[in-house]
Amino acid sequence: MGNRAACTLYDVARVAAVSTATVSRVVHGNDRVRPATRQRVLEVIDELGYVPDAAAQSMAWHRKEVIGLVTITARGPETDVEREGVAFIEEVLRGVQVALSKVGWSVLISVLAAAERSDAYQQLRRISAKVDGLVIAEGIISSEQLALLAERVPIVLAAGSLDEPNADVVDADNWSGTTELLRHMLEQHGKRRLFYIDGPPEAPDARERRRAFEEAVALHPGAAVTGCFEGRFAAISGQLAVRELLAAPGRELPDAIICGNDQMAIGAMRELQAAGVRVPADVAVTGFDDIRFGALITPPLTTVRQSLRLLGERACSCLLERIADPTLPHRSERLPTELIVRESCGCPPAEEPVYWPAAAHAPS
Repeated sequence: MGNRAACTLYDVARVAAVSTATVSRVVHGNDRVRPATRQRVLEVIDELGYVPDAAAQSMAWHRKEVIGLVTITARGPETDVEREGVAFIEEVLRGVQVALSKVGWSVLISVLAAAERSDAYQQLRRISAKVDGLVIAEGIISSEQLALLAERVPIVLAAGSLDEPNADVVDADNWSGTTELLRHMLEQHGKRRLFYIDGPPEAPDARERRRAFEEAVALHPGAAVTGCFEGRFAAISGQLAVRELLAAPGRELPDAIICGNDQMAIGAMRELQAAGVRVPADVAVTGFDDIRFGALITPPLTTVRQSLRLLGERACSCLLERIADPTLPHRSERLPTELIVRESCGCPPAEEPVYWPAAAHAPS
């Protein structure tokens, strides 16, 4: 190299034919490197005389070894307690803990109030001073604010827009999952009049599911959207949507109610049944997420499974990699989804009892 003192991490990566992230993992003792690759990197480090930047090492020595997990709640008549309980944040947290257990770090959980959204950036700034990085589980702040926050601390968005330029993003394939669900309802069951219960407009996953729903309906001749209700990803949203639907003068029931998540679907089914409307004989109902309660209600809920636990694990792993090497280019990862067919859409009962398959949600 000529000037050994000027050797950088990028020089080591180029000579060893590996990524800068791999070199960073070797330097910091991360065990997620194949032995042969680790040996090659160490040989190049020795050959080039690479010495990690002293300032960077000092930062590493003074790390808090804590990451922040941040979500948001409505805290009002339509509370998101279900989404932040076992149904959502606890499953994401389980995945985060799997990733952190490999390095011995801890997690700080912060739940912000939607009513305080205008102050969310300042709250996140205060939280950022207590952690080495943030996993943000909702679309809490604007892209411009995110860029400012990312100057202070590494950030990974869980359930964010994949084209976000200011942070790494890990998200489920909401589009493919919704499209497969709609194909099943339109082609297998012949549903034509569809009512949609949406999530909050500020949530990226809600927006993607709604767009996929609208496109799927538009691509099937004779299919139509009979109405749309803006919910908050909570069971009460499903109940209120159905009340509004049933109270409309002369309103004809749709063939199916497609819900942006399982909590709203469960609320919708509860309200329909209370009004004497049979599911699925009078109207079919579907959800999204495959939370554990969906398989236990009557009738069991047809839905799209996303592994919230895997979402948490991958988001945390991505954050740890960025903390180790802040120079990494921004990345996005889309996790697969799976259509789970049960009785609420009109399919026959399963031959065997259906239990929530915890193993299916565990990280591979």
